[in-house]
Amino acid sequence: MDTKVLRRQKLRYRIRKTIKGTADRPRLSVFRSNKDIYAQIIDDVTGVTLAAASSRSKELAGNTGAKVDKSKMVGESIAKIAQAKGISSVVFDRSGYLYHGRIKSLAEGAREGGLKF
Repeated sequence: MDTKVLRRQKLRYRIRKTIKGTADRPRLSVFRSNKDIYAQIIDDVTGVTLAAASSRSKELAGNTGAKVDKSKMVGESIAKIAQAKGISSVVFDRSGYLYHGRIKSLAEGAREGGLKF
Protein backbone atom coordinates (compact mmCIF):
# COMPACT_ATOMS: atom_id res chain seq x y z
CA MET A 1 0.00 0.00 0.00
CA ASP A 2 0.99 3.61 -0.47
CA THR A 3 2.94 5.07 2.45
CA LYS A 4 0.81 8.24 2.36
CA VAL A 5 -2.37 6.18 2.79
CA LEU A 6 -0.83 4.12 5.60
CA ARG A 7 0.29 7.29 7.39
CA ARG A 8 -3.24 8.72 7.23
CA GLN A 9 -4.74 5.42 8.44
CA LYS A 10 -2.43 5.39 11.48
CA LEU A 11 -3.36 9.00 12.26
CA ARG A 12 -7.03 8.18 11.77
CA TYR A 13 -6.94 5.26 14.19
CA ARG A 14 -5.08 7.36 16.77
CA ILE A 15 -7.69 10.14 16.50
CA ARG A 16 -10.58 7.65 16.73
CA LYS A 17 -9.24 6.26 20.01
CA THR A 18 -10.01 9.56 21.69
CA ILE A 19 -13.01 10.86 19.71
CA LYS A 20 -16.35 9.17 20.34
CA GLY A 21 -19.72 10.34 19.09
CA THR A 22 -22.68 10.02 21.44
CA ALA A 23 -26.40 10.56 20.91
CA ASP A 24 -26.30 14.07 22.41
CA ARG A 25 -22.96 14.98 20.76
CA PRO A 26 -22.39 12.91 17.58
CA ARG A 27 -19.21 12.79 15.50
CA LEU A 28 -18.84 14.83 12.30
CA SER A 29 -16.61 12.66 10.11
CA VAL A 30 -15.00 13.94 6.91
CA PHE A 31 -13.70 12.03 3.89
CA ARG A 32 -11.80 13.79 1.12
CA SER A 33 -11.17 12.28 -2.30
CA ASN A 34 -9.22 13.97 -5.06
CA LYS A 35 -12.37 15.40 -6.59
CA ASP A 36 -15.11 15.43 -3.94
CA ILE A 37 -15.64 15.77 -0.19
CA TYR A 38 -18.08 13.92 2.03
CA ALA A 39 -19.35 14.59 5.58
CA GLN A 40 -21.33 12.35 7.91
CA ILE A 41 -22.76 12.86 11.38
CA ILE A 42 -22.47 9.56 13.24
CA ASP A 43 -23.72 8.26 16.60
CA ASP A 44 -20.97 5.80 17.59
CA VAL A 45 -22.95 4.29 20.48
CA THR A 46 -25.57 2.79 18.15
CA GLY A 47 -23.41 2.88 15.01
CA VAL A 48 -25.93 4.89 13.02
CA THR A 49 -25.34 7.66 10.49
CA LEU A 50 -27.70 10.49 11.46
CA ALA A 51 -26.99 12.86 8.55
CA ALA A 52 -24.80 12.99 5.46
CA ALA A 53 -23.83 15.51 2.79
CA SER A 54 -21.37 15.53 -0.07
CA SER A 55 -20.24 17.62 -3.02
CA ARG A 56 -21.85 14.97 -5.27
CA SER A 57 -25.37 15.57 -3.93
CA LYS A 58 -27.99 16.87 -6.36
CA GLU A 59 -28.17 20.36 -4.85
CA LEU A 60 -24.38 20.91 -4.95
CA ALA A 61 -23.36 18.88 -8.02
CA GLY A 62 -24.15 21.64 -10.51
CA ASN A 63 -21.89 24.19 -8.81
CA THR A 64 -18.60 24.90 -10.49
CA GLY A 65 -15.63 26.56 -8.87
CA ALA A 66 -12.80 25.79 -6.51
CA LYS A 67 -12.88 22.65 -4.38
CA VAL A 68 -12.45 24.80 -1.26
CA ASP A 69 -15.66 26.67 -2.09
CA LYS A 70 -17.53 23.38 -2.63
CA SER A 71 -16.24 22.16 0.73
CA LYS A 72 -17.66 25.24 2.45
CA MET A 73 -21.04 24.59 0.81
CA VAL A 74 -20.95 20.96 2.00
CA GLY A 75 -20.26 22.22 5.54
CA GLU A 76 -23.22 24.59 5.38
CA SER A 77 -25.38 21.81 3.93
CA ILE A 78 -24.52 19.30 6.68
CA ALA A 79 -25.20 21.98 9.31
CA LYS A 80 -28.63 22.67 7.79
CA ILE A 81 -29.49 18.95 7.73
CA ALA A 82 -28.27 18.55 11.33
CA GLN A 83 -30.29 21.54 12.54
CA ALA A 84 -33.41 20.03 10.94
CA LYS A 85 -32.78 16.80 12.91
CA GLY A 86 -32.22 18.68 16.17
CA ILE A 87 -28.42 18.33 16.31
CA SER A 88 -26.63 21.48 17.42
CA SER A 89 -23.31 20.25 18.84
CA VAL A 90 -20.86 17.75 17.31
CA VAL A 91 -17.32 16.41 17.74
CA PHE A 92 -15.16 17.09 14.66
CA ASP A 93 -13.27 14.09 13.23
CA ARG A 94 -10.79 15.18 10.56
CA SER A 95 -9.99 11.52 9.72
CA GLY A 96 -6.23 11.95 9.63
CA TYR A 97 -6.26 14.89 7.21
CA LEU A 98 -4.49 18.11 8.14
CA TYR A 99 -6.81 20.86 9.37
CA HIS A 100 -6.06 22.95 6.32
CA GLY A 101 -7.61 23.77 2.95
CA ARG A 102 -10.78 21.81 2.19
CA ILE A 103 -11.09 20.28 5.67
CA LYS A 104 -10.81 23.71 7.31
CA SER A 105 -13.27 25.16 4.79
CA LEU A 106 -15.84 22.44 5.54
CA ALA A 107 -15.46 23.05 9.29
CA GLU A 108 -15.91 26.81 8.87
CA GLY A 109 -19.00 26.26 6.70
CA ALA A 110 -20.50 23.96 9.34
CA ARG A 111 -19.80 26.54 12.06
CA GLU A 112 -21.41 29.29 9.97
CA GLY A 113 -24.40 26.98 9.44
CA GLY A 114 -24.89 26.79 13.21
CA LEU A 115 -23.04 23.67 14.40
CA LYS A 116 -20.93 24.00 17.56
CA PHE A 117 -17.61 22.16 17.90
